[in-house]
Amino acid sequence: MFITVATLSLALLAEPALRPPAVPLITTDPYFSIWSASDHLYDTWPSHWTGRANALQSMVRVDGTTYRLMGQMPQMQTAEQLSVEVLPTRTIYVLQAGPIEVTMVFMTPAFPDDLDLLSRPTGYLTYTLRATDGARHKVELYFDHSGELVIDNQNQEIVWSHPEIPKLTTIRMGSAAQPVLGRKGDDLRIDWGYLYTATPDRVDARVLDHETARSSFAARGALAGVSPSQPRPAGVNWPVAAFAFDLGEVGRNRVDRHMMFAYDDYLSIEFLGRRLPGYWNRNGLGGAGLLRAALDDYSAIRRRAERFDAELMRDLTAVGGEKYAQICALAFRQSIAGHKLVADNDGTPMWFSKENYSNGCIATVDLTYPTSPLPLLFSAPLTRALLNPMMEYAASEQWPFPFAPHDIGTYPLANGQVYGGGEESEENQMPVEESANLLIVIAALAHAEGDASYAEQHWPLLTQWAEYLRDNGIDPGNQLCTDDFAGHLAHNTNLAMKAVVALAGYARLCGLRGLSAEAQQWRQIAADGVQSVLAASDDGDHYRLAFDLPDTWSMKYNLVWDKLLSLDLLPPEVVAKEIAYYRTQLQPYGLPLDNRSLYTKTDWTVWVATMAANEDDWNALIDPIWLMLQETESRVPFTDWYWTNDAKQRGFQARPVIGGVFIKMLDDSALWAKWRARAAAAK
Repeated sequence: MFITVATLSLALLAEPALRPPAVPLITTDPYFSIWSASDHLYDTWPSHWTGRANALQSMVRVDGTTYRLMGQMPQMQTAEQLSVEVLPTRTIYVLQAGPIEVTMVFMTPAFPDDLDLLSRPTGYLTYTLRATDGARHKVELYFDHSGELVIDNQNQEIVWSHPEIPKLTTIRMGSAAQPVLGRKGDDLRIDWGYLYTATPDRVDARVLDHETARSSFAARGALAGVSPSQPRPAGVNWPVAAFAFDLGEVGRNRVDRHMMFAYDDYLSIEFLGRRLPGYWNRNGLGGAGLLRAALDDYSAIRRRAERFDAELMRDLTAVGGEKYAQICALAFRQSIAGHKLVADNDGTPMWFSKENYSNGCIATVDLTYPTSPLPLLFSAPLTRALLNPMMEYAASEQWPFPFAPHDIGTYPLANGQVYGGGEESEENQMPVEESANLLIVIAALAHAEGDASYAEQHWPLLTQWAEYLRDNGIDPGNQLCTDDFAGHLAHNTNLAMKAVVALAGYARLCGLRGLSAEAQQWRQIAADGVQSVLAASDDGDHYRLAFDLPDTWSMKYNLVWDKLLSLDLLPPEVVAKEIAYYRTQLQPYGLPLDNRSLYTKTDWTVWVATMAANEDDWNALIDPIWLMLQETESRVPFTDWYWTNDAKQRGFQARPVIGGVFIKMLDDSALWAKWRARAAAAK
């Protein structure tokens, strides 16, 4: 059992703190995303979510004895890690270095109700040190990062400088070539823009070869040596940006120091030929301005993060229990860091997702759908920003089909669909899936806002998609759905249920717009459709995987929106029958997706659990997810696709869809209204 940090309520909870498979450290977007994939911060090098090392090193020297806090080198005694706790915006490590306790807090200002802060590619590392023996001790502190943070591979050349920024000691590092938006793909790391690493303390900060920097500090508590020549490949003697703090004597009173990390990528996304900056940079703030803002706001952000984490963890625990709260805490920053928030030419916010560890697609509609509970809960403006790119693309002359697109390209280039033949063919696309996805999310947004203003802006498209679903969705043809790894399937029950829920959502939108006759008409289409689907798929004590496949079953996760949006399409006994059957199919680490395989999808499991009418059924479905995270051998950022028999990753990691676990919060109308009101007040 981990010893939890006393500053937050988890120390008082009955459940042990979760051992994450990978721990978020600095997580702002798909490129600036650093994790620790080990039990202790000093067991392995921190890494990018792709698994490639993004080396961070930290040491503390106490009365002449040096202890390693983070990273694998140099070979010396390590501090004893007492605890690690992952909260929504912070990760807290507590370590003991002889008589000195060191608390390291990695903080990302990922507040969904504040688009300016959310979009900042910034992270903080705060050190708090105190003596635990009542005496005073001479203490020095060290931090460095390698050039791996600014290049895709170690053979690329890097450069660095020491920009003069008031009140800060700063090192700026970047690739020598600076190929801005030069490549697209999945297993890639950023190699343009500049990483600014800074502290408000006047300390010794230099770029040195890694052995020189670390050995000089370990031996003397200070840096020694000459900066190497540049440009040079990141992997040649591994130049590091090193910072050495002389803290003087540290006693029982706490001593704080903090580091700031800011990545200025100049231009972040190319959308339909337009090269767009990060939303934070829409007015030309630039890297130096970003750092100054990060410094000025540090104290306020720190207090805000503490309040946000405490309140959200209380609400999550109240809604779903302690294990559920810990699952959501691990999911929060991962989901947000799977996106990039940029500003269009007119300043409109656009939040682009990336299909991490699947195919690298950008603005994928069947990622938007499972991700949507997180922005729907916290921020209508962020939900609109998520929808904006795909709605513009779908309305453009570039998209020729009567159904919704799957994606808009490959990250970070959003210039047109690539999946399933792109714009050239309907083959291998997801017509019912994506059309229903967007209708449901927009209906949920209208439900949250209490009006259909966003839907009204896009009404011709929504009507077109509703008509497509009416004609093609109630008995789907041989199509892919979002679970495309399972292949094509005709008469897919879960997909048909999604279509009828989407049609009911469209009817709701008609009603909110005052189109009463149309609302009644579409409501009747949805009601007739659901009865048709239920009759075609009934298999006695459950509903089939597909209409024509007896003795099969699947998760009917799309039905959750009937409950959340109060659509009242389904008799209660339909869901009760499904949940009862799911319990007969449970494996040690969760509920399989369907009868064809023992793998599952984490997000969909939480969606079907949210449909449950009692706590016992909820816990039966949720507890195995927590156990998977606790025991899996796959040390990767939160996977949404794993084997339920042995907890091993089947595929996918660090994907934004994990935000879907927040869907249980939408089931509590009072809490949803509270968080929604907070975002409205922050405008």
